[in-house]
Amino acid sequence: ADQPGIHLTFWAVLGVGGIICAIFGIIIGAPTLRLKSDYLALVTLGFGEIIPQVFTNGENIAGFNLSNGTKGISPIDNVAVPGKILGPFDFSWKFAIFVFLTAIMVFVSLRLRKGRLGRAWLAIREDELAASMMGVPLMSTKLAAYAVGAFSGGVGGVAFATHVNGIFADRFNFSISIILLAMVVLGGMGNVWGVMVGALLIAWINSTGLPAFGDLVNNTFDTSINFPSYNFLLFGGVLILMMLYKREGMIPESRLKAILHETDDETSNLGGSH
Repeated sequence: ADQPGIHLTFWAVLGVGGIICAIFGIIIGAPTLRLKSDYLALVTLGFGEIIPQVFTNGENIAGFNLSNGTKGISPIDNVAVPGKILGPFDFSWKFAIFVFLTAIMVFVSLRLRKGRLGRAWLAIREDELAASMMGVPLMSTKLAAYAVGAFSGGVGGVAFATHVNGIFADRFNFSISIILLAMVVLGGMGNVWGVMVGALLIAWINSTGLPAFGDLVNNTFDTSINFPSYNFLLFGGVLILMMLYKREGMIPESRLKAILHETDDETSNLGGSH
C-alpha cells in the first residue's frame, strides 16, 4: 500500500471496526441509560450530528491528523479474496461480499433474538419495570444492545468505505439518519425481514424508482421537475402515514402487531362507551 498509516486486510478491519464502534457505543450509551422515549431520541440524534462534525474537522486534533478533514482518507487498500485482489470496479465481487456479510448479520440477529439476550431485550422493550422485577439486569442488557447495534454499524461502515473507496466524514450527515429511520419504520420495527424489505425498497426508490418516475412525469407533461431532490419530502410523508395508519410496518413483528391491535381495540371500546 502506498498510503501512510496502519494497513490491515479488509477482513481484519471488519472485526477491528466493529469492535471499536461497539466500545464507542457503550461509552455513548452509558450516560443515556436512564433516558427514555423522546429524550433518548434527541440525545442519539445529537451524537449523530456531533461525531461527523468532529471527524470532518479532524485535520488537526492536538496536532494529530485524525481524519484528513473534508478530503477524507482515500484511496483505501483493495479487498483481497482467495486468488484475487479486487480493484475499485470489481462490483460483482463486492456485491457478493456484501451479500455474504448481510447474510451473516441476519443470521446473528435471528440467533440473538431467539436467545436469552434477545428475550431480555424484548422484555425491556415491552415493560422495563416488569423485566427488572423478573431479574433482567437492565444496565448490562441495554449496554449490550448499544454494543451489538454499534458493532453492526461498524461492519456496515467498513463495507461502505470499500464500496466508495474511501472514508469521508461529511457523507455521514443527518440525512443518513432519516433514511435509516424510514427503512426501519417502513419495513417493520422489531422484524429483521421487515427491516430488510424496508431497506431494499427505500434504496430502490432513492436510486432508481424516483428518478424513473420523474422522467416519466417530465416526458409526459413536458416539465423539468427534479424529482430526486424531493426524496426527503417523500420519506417524511411515508413516515407520517406509516405512524398514523400502519405503525407496525409492512412486515410487522407478530407480538408488536398483536399489542398495537389490542391497543386500538381498547381505544375504540373506550370511545364507544362514551
